[in-house]
Amino acid sequence: MPNTFGHNFRITTFGESHGGGVGVIIDGCPPGIEISESDIQQELDRRRPGQSEIVTPRDESDECEILSGTFEGKTIGTPICVLVRNKDARPQAYSEMAEKFRPSHADFTYQSKYGIRNWQGGGRSSARETIGRVASAAIAFKVIKDQFSQSFEVIAHVSVVQNIQADVDLKNLRREDVESNIVRCGDQETAEEMISLIKEARSEGNSLGGIVECVLKGVPIGLGDPVFDKLEADLAKGMMSLPATKGFEIGSGFKGVQMTGKDHNDSFYMDGDRVRTKTNRSGGVQGGISNGEDIVFRVAFKPTATIMTEQQTVSSSGEDTQLKGRGRHDPCVLPRAVPMVESMATLVICDHAMRHKAQCYK
Repeated sequence: MPNTFGHNFRITTFGESHGGGVGVIIDGCPPGIEISESDIQQELDRRRPGQSEIVTPRDESDECEILSGTFEGKTIGTPICVLVRNKDARPQAYSEMAEKFRPSHADFTYQSKYGIRNWQGGGRSSARETIGRVASAAIAFKVIKDQFSQSFEVIAHVSVVQNIQADVDLKNLRREDVESNIVRCGDQETAEEMISLIKEARSEGNSLGGIVECVLKGVPIGLGDPVFDKLEADLAKGMMSLPATKGFEIGSGFKGVQMTGKDHNDSFYMDGDRVRTKTNRSGGVQGGISNGEDIVFRVAFKPTATIMTEQQTVSSSGEDTQLKGRGRHDPCVLPRAVPMVESMATLVICDHAMRHKAQCYK
């Protein structure tokens, strides 16, 4: 079903932006994994609205409740249900959007597909749906660390906002560096420029896009399959399923086309008893399978579709009209997209690690 992601570690998200709540059901989680609501909450706090002056001011604490699947602080192998209740929904701010389609939003396509839609804040197409992804990834992270790789790390940061680009050494990037500024950029000086640009766009009733860059460290060798379920293919699917995404690249990405094979190939060498590569233009994945190097990828996010400026649109009855955004929205989705990108990457790695163990017994 379209609301489910993963194979062995499978999640199903539920809920709408302005409904009673949102959450996730996790199936396939191994038993005996220590997990608490506080473990999940610290990741949800990084995703929640209202956390800074450059994100949506919607006032949600996003407090999570584990309803099933754990006992005495450990998973028991049964489905885990995590719920976050909506407390600051204001559907009246979206009343005009019941009859008018927001440009570049999901309103028109959703109505065309289903013949009915929840116009209150976007319903299922709202980024609020990602609460379930972030909650389940907090558990997936624990599974990876406990059963597959104690050295596993996932660190994402905002590398580009519109035309401002950060210069960051991913090998030395730390979570503390990213969390030290409200835009979540690994370069402190560049972060200040990004913040100023986002504030300017917000004051003009406009929005901005950019790129989130992510590095996965300590990924076991052998994850991924050589044909349809290549590791980078599932990473791409996971990232492109996030709201507002418009592009994905791994390793050298599109810039790799400017190189020759001689320059692009990652030469192998022996580091003790381990096979390593001198460069990492493959981005940690070769032939669809992880090679033990850092996995590096980038995700492009478009400018937020809902803006506080009048735009040309059409009504559900087929008439030309105008629409100005209402409600509370991010002028730039990137700061809150960082934990979302990390979460989808973690879910993909966890699922593939479990699949690899099931097939290859290691």
